[in-house]
Amino acid sequence: MGAVTGLRLLPWSDPDGKPCYLASDDGNSPLSRRADAIEAVQMSMGVELLRHARALLGAPTADARELRYLADRLCEALRDALRVAESRGARLPSYDEGDGPDVGAAPSGAAGSS
Repeated sequence: MGAVTGLRLLPWSDPDGKPCYLASDDGNSPLSRRADAIEAVQMSMGVELLRHARALLGAPTADARELRYLADRLCEALRDALRVAESRGARLPSYDEGDGPDVGAAPSGAAGSS
């Protein structure tokens, strides 16, 4: 087995609510693919919930019970989206000063060549 490149925050918690991580250098492992699928479901559920929230908030007959339920589901969706963002952000390559692309430089031959 190759060197582990880092820990991946998974889109679920253990029974005590603690985060779960995957230690693997294979982004295509069965568990990694399962986590990708769950993240996709969580994000699509968030989109649907937001659509429902807009409709419910526009309805003058929405009562406090419905709005509390909506607020609870929106909190869950936000928690899931933040976990996905944290997990994906942690897997982005990091650049130390001087390691990244030179932002101010134009590609050779792009400026002033005729």
